[in-house]
Amino acid sequence: MLENINYALFYVINATPDSAQWSLALARMVADDLIKIVPLMAIALWLWGPREQVCAQRKLVIKVTLAMVVSLTVSWLIGALFPHERPFAAGVGYNFLMHKANNAFPSNHGTIAFTFALAFLFWHRRWSGVVLLVMACAIAWSRVYLGVHWPLDMLGGLLAAITGCLAAQMLWLMAGNALYQRLQQLYRLCFSVPIRKGWVRD
Repeated sequence: MLENINYALFYVINATPDSAQWSLALARMVADDLIKIVPLMAIALWLWGPREQVCAQRKLVIKVTLAMVVSLTVSWLIGALFPHERPFAAGVGYNFLMHKANNAFPSNHGTIAFTFALAFLFWHRRWSGVVLLVMACAIAWSRVYLGVHWPLDMLGGLLAAITGCLAAQMLWLMAGNALYQRLQQLYRLCFSVPIRKGWVRD
């Protein structure tokens, strides 16, 4: 039943040779480049920002990192236990993005994008989470549109992301503040020169 829904949705979303070149180019950009926002935002949130908000920003980055580690681990375990071919490897639909024929389920891109979006939705300003959730949905759409993932691969990524965020919240309640203090000390040691010169926040 689920596999039938998966195939039906894939055929609705997947591009064809008749699809507009601009839509394929846009999808490739979204599929490959939009995910780069994740590490760039994490670095920026740790290093810069209003002095009164830096502590909260760094705690957010730690929570996001914890959630990402858990969600990607869950994603890997699910993929190892329930491997699934990519559409082009199964000879289904059309492929417009070069990709290895490795396991498709769940999508790592989907897992990362949804984890980042949900983390901001749960632990930051709601509007930022909504914006990032739109970005995550765009990434999910683009990778199905280009033929490298099934729709259910993205649902698997979303479920892994939810699991990661729930686990990160529990880990934070157990040892979050101690972890923050240790990482803050390590940061001050490694970045002492840039901090002293005022290039980054203390």
